[in-house]
Amino acid sequence: MTTTAPIPPAPIPPAPNTPAIKTLGLWKTFSTKPAVFDVSLSVETGTVYGLLGRNGAGKSTLVKMLMGMIGPDLGSSSILGVDSQNLPVSLKAKIGYMAENHPLYDHWTIGQSIRFVKNLHPKWDEDLVGRVLQHFGLSISSKISRLSRGQRAQVALVLTLGGDPDVFILDDPTLGLDPGVRRDFIESLVHMINRRGRTILFSSHMLDDIDRTADRIGIMVDGVLRVDCPLDTFRNQVRKVVVEFDQDPPPWNGCPGLVQQWQVGKRRDLVFVGYGDLQRRAVEALEPKRIDLVELSLEDAFIEYTRTNRNPLPLWEENHE
Repeated sequence: MTTTAPIPPAPIPPAPNTPAIKTLGLWKTFSTKPAVFDVSLSVETGTVYGLLGRNGAGKSTLVKMLMGMIGPDLGSSSILGVDSQNLPVSLKAKIGYMAENHPLYDHWTIGQSIRFVKNLHPKWDEDLVGRVLQHFGLSISSKISRLSRGQRAQVALVLTLGGDPDVFILDDPTLGLDPGVRRDFIESLVHMINRRGRTILFSSHMLDDIDRTADRIGIMVDGVLRVDCPLDTFRNQVRKVVVEFDQDPPPWNGCPGLVQQWQVGKRRDLVFVGYGDLQRRAVEALEPKRIDLVELSLEDAFIEYTRTNRNPLPLWEENHE
């Protein structure tokens, strides 16, 4: 497979010396299969970073290593400059972690859950907790075991917001929620994001959630971080070109920037990372009767980029070391 030409970096404002979240050469293997494969990323303070990937791509394993819940086989990770495997209690109070499936103690009430978590945080925003509870229509006397899946997610968000953390790590927080609850949840999250200086790593397989919240995205494919760039860069650089012929398409070995191709009757669909004059001339040399450049949404771009090719071309910009 040929390699793509470098993508010109977009202007990015100066960042603090120490990233809020950082991994360097991170590996994790279960049995004989790598779940996370040599992942290096850097999330600067104040960034909303969307971590995308299909199921089993390694997102949750990466998040668990960041939180110090499991150890890496190789490499390191840190939050606020401190190694993830040695996070002191004082620093954990500055991290808002929301696990997938929103684990809570079923035999407690919402009020008991809040009091328990409040004791772990020296900085607790009682006013914000009250306003979010009111917004969601949650009563502190309600038993966790009687809540719907959406209400459990809302309680988990309340507990995460209450500690007024500097860094939020959210592992697929909208998993299993119906569209209405998801929208309300994301709107609340967006409101929180606007609070100054907060850094968020938001793991999800829901493209709409990422599209509405993230400044920057990473895409994992089979444990490898294949994309690390601003959201708009990914959307603008991934292009689908549909080429039609009067007869069966001729054989073609591709050109720089081609991610994948497949044939549908007398049509060939091509996906590129970057589609410029070089790629256009290579496609025109096939002498098709028609060439259509297809506009892609973020979801379409993600699907086309990860469709069948297990090793799509990497897309990096700034921050990657």
